[in-house]
Amino acid sequence: MTAPTTAPTTAMVLAAGLGTRMRPLTNDRPKALVELAGQSLIDHVLDRLAHAGVDRAVVNVHWFADRLESHLAARGRGPAIAISDERAELLETGGGLKKAAPLLGPDPVFVANIDSVWTDRGDALGDLARLWDSERMDAVLLLTRREGSIGFEGGGDFFLADDGRLTFRGDAAEAPFAYMGVHITRPDYADGGPEGPFSLSPLWRASAAAGRLYGCVLDGDWMHVGDPQARDAAEAKLATEPPGA
Repeated sequence: MTAPTTAPTTAMVLAAGLGTRMRPLTNDRPKALVELAGQSLIDHVLDRLAHAGVDRAVVNVHWFADRLESHLAARGRGPAIAISDERAELLETGGGLKKAAPLLGPDPVFVANIDSVWTDRGDALGDLARLWDSERMDAVLLLTRREGSIGFEGGGDFFLADDGRLTFRGDAAEAPFAYMGVHITRPDYADGGPEGPFSLSPLWRASAAAGRLYGCVLDGDWMHVGDPQARDAAEAKLATEPPGA
């Protein structure tokens, strides 16, 4: 499927993490360059984004930054890449978005983790873009049902209202939906955060309390490729069911 005309054309790709849980596969490379089904994790993500209409991606780098930059320079296909350099300090999700904001431009952006891979029976990124409304929303998150996911063992993250608004699980024993590592937001969303490293999670909690955090659900199967065992399970899954367009 082609991307809707309202879809963001710029993305932030969060690739600076240490990949501690992925060791020993990250002893000599960043997690973004761990291979799955014949290509690196970051290539899976960038190809998804390109198919959704993204023509420019800002990638943050830290662990084995030179090796990741070399890989991106040699990719030979879109999207065009700009680097947000976190060699001096790993800034986490919120700090990374805040640092990259000047590179992202003024318009809404996709923000994507590099360890999120999925099979898609619909048009997940297109659905996310069609739901986005900057007047009513601070962020719209791509969610998955916990059942059938690979590499996710938690009790879930969110409850989803009929109008798409999200509520955090809070004190509940479990919630039906998990965040799968892709969302749309304003590029300046994290600008009010502290200096240095910080997570997006507190900002999302404030947005949810204000009724401005929304989500939509993947029609497909999510693979959180966070450790070697999950990578092997995802490899087996993709051998029988390719990711799709």
